[in-house]
Amino acid sequence: MPGAIAPVQAAAAYRLAAAEAPAEGGFGATLQRAVEGAVEMERSADAASTQAMLGQGSVSDVVMAVSRAELTLQTAVALRDRVVSAYQDVMRMPI
Repeated sequence: MPGAIAPVQAAAAYRLAAAEAPAEGGFGATLQRAVEGAVEMERSADAASTQAMLGQGSVSDVVMAVSRAELTLQTAVALRDRVVSAYQDVMRMPI
């Protein structure tokens, strides 16, 4: 299934989020940190690509950065799909 997240990846993400979770802030702060992390991953991939085009970086660094950015994007899309699905389920509930 495209966009599916492997259980190992989900467990690793959960452990990382639990280790970084502050005592306050809640869901909104966690979501904001996740979005900021995704943006930073995209910037890192862009910087690595630019460095390689200028002849200052290695191809393996570019491949790794782009792979991480792609995985981050896939995770964000999967999360978005789950949130939309949950919202639709709630909207279909009888009152």
